[in-house]
Amino acid sequence: MRLLGWLGLLFGLTAGLIVPATALNREAFTITMYDLEVHLEPEQQRLGARGKITLRNDSGQLQRRVALQISSSLNWRSIRVDAKPVQYVSQPYISDIDHTGALSEAIVTLPVEIKPKDSVELEIGYEGVIPLDATRLTRIGVPEEIAKHSSWDQINPSFTAVRGAGYVAWYPITTESADFSEGNSLFEVVDRWKARVAGSEFKARIVMSDVTGEAPRFMICSPGGLRMIEAMGRAQQVSAECSWARLGTVTPTFAMANYQDRSKPPFYLFSFPSHEEGAATYSNALDPAMKFVSGWFGPPSAPVAIADFADPKSAPFESGTLLMASMAAQDSKLAGTNVVHELVHSALPSSRPWVYEGLAHFAEAMYRQQQGGRQAALDLLGLHRAAFLDSEKEVSAALRKNIEQNAVDRPTAGQPLATTFDETYYRSKAAYVWWMLCDMVGDNALKQATHKYRAEDDNNKDPKYVEHLIEAAAKRDLSWFFDDWVYQDRGLPDFHVQSVHPWKTEKGVQIITVTMENLGNAGAEVPFTIICEGGEITKRIEVRAKSTATTRVELPGTPSEIVVNDGSVPESDLTNNVFQIGAQK
Repeated sequence: MRLLGWLGLLFGLTAGLIVPATALNREAFTITMYDLEVHLEPEQQRLGARGKITLRNDSGQLQRRVALQISSSLNWRSIRVDAKPVQYVSQPYISDIDHTGALSEAIVTLPVEIKPKDSVELEIGYEGVIPLDATRLTRIGVPEEIAKHSSWDQINPSFTAVRGAGYVAWYPITTESADFSEGNSLFEVVDRWKARVAGSEFKARIVMSDVTGEAPRFMICSPGGLRMIEAMGRAQQVSAECSWARLGTVTPTFAMANYQDRSKPPFYLFSFPSHEEGAATYSNALDPAMKFVSGWFGPPSAPVAIADFADPKSAPFESGTLLMASMAAQDSKLAGTNVVHELVHSALPSSRPWVYEGLAHFAEAMYRQQQGGRQAALDLLGLHRAAFLDSEKEVSAALRKNIEQNAVDRPTAGQPLATTFDETYYRSKAAYVWWMLCDMVGDNALKQATHKYRAEDDNNKDPKYVEHLIEAAAKRDLSWFFDDWVYQDRGLPDFHVQSVHPWKTEKGVQIITVTMENLGNAGAEVPFTIICEGGEITKRIEVRAKSTATTRVELPGTPSEIVVNDGSVPESDLTNNVFQIGAQK
């Protein structure tokens, strides 16, 4: 046990409350409702919060103890049930889910045991400071100068920006410890937390008093909660309403600065005076991006906000329809794809992460294709491949082992897109899935499906709602594809040319018969290009998992080479994708 863990246990003993490690299930309770009022004092970097939270027992057992956690730079002040104080012990708890690398944990003893699926409401109060802190990164060896560009969260008079759980626990959470130095520990804990609170309601009124200065100040939370006030007196107040009926994948975030306003509602754009040219690049990107998104997904309607960083090296961050990105640079391509991404969220809300985020990343690639051609889009898409390749290799290895042991004919493993809360899957892999679907059914059919998509209908019982929309538009059975790529995680395909047979007809027409094999556990429709004397020709072929498929192609001349896959289908092995026809025996 780490040193702080021992100190926490000793503190608990002296308070007369013994909490055996094996007795406390830190993820037994899910916080299903937040209703908070948060006051900021930037000059002191302080945050104070009061409000109510509702916890539901999601374990299968009676529970009387709950572990509530906030950032280690904050302190618990009060916890009540039915307006009466309850017994709790506050202790440090090491976890990299917070930027400080630790949490302030209150182990609460409830007045009564809570039955499975029953809930309890707590009135809470806590306060403290949120300074810039990169401890969780520097202690694993990241240089401080680099770490602070990723861990930029802080309350500060000139620039305030604070992200939620996974970065800063400025609101209560209930999680097990996460460790950056132990593989995927941090990401697994964050993914579980997001999955648990995806359906939770979150309301927080963020208030900053005593606003002074010559320039207007802006407080940004959710784009629908923008509030601004001109500093005309000594006791002005800026506030923002953070409100989500359903959190989904959103990380509650707030920011405040002396921004310049370049907004065109419902598109809100806030920049620093020194970044005027970069901000103009974003502003100029709006109209073409709006036209593109409207054609694909319908007109954007919900507010979208893009806010600048004081530090131009800060890593960008997105949550819902709020994007924080530096406008110090004047990259028109990046500005265009960023604006497209946020407008897609506005035009097509969804409670399904693989739809909500996957379509937004797919749209970035389609927009890049419109600007620079298919290869430019595939280059952008290729940046996502590494994010999930290693995970999918592990899935494929597990599938092979299960098959060798005759566990089941078509075992499942990994993280199905339909249910995952892992960002590498619902962002990166999902982007590929939408691209493959577009290649298979065509732009018009996919546009028809996305225009008909309704989030409220997708929330109903039918888990195949998206599949049925696309099948109806394309008039094609896609059940095999959705089973391999969405409902299950079968790993990745692995294509290669098994054999070719060039021949000529009686009229001298050059024909080639190509047999393609898929060594992987996921099927796909893959493009292949035949290089020949008269040029080249590209065709597509559907090859199911662990299967072969054969097709004939008429050629303009003698073939010399076949190249499988142009990068539009993620594969586990790309080393076997070129087939030299003259080299075959």
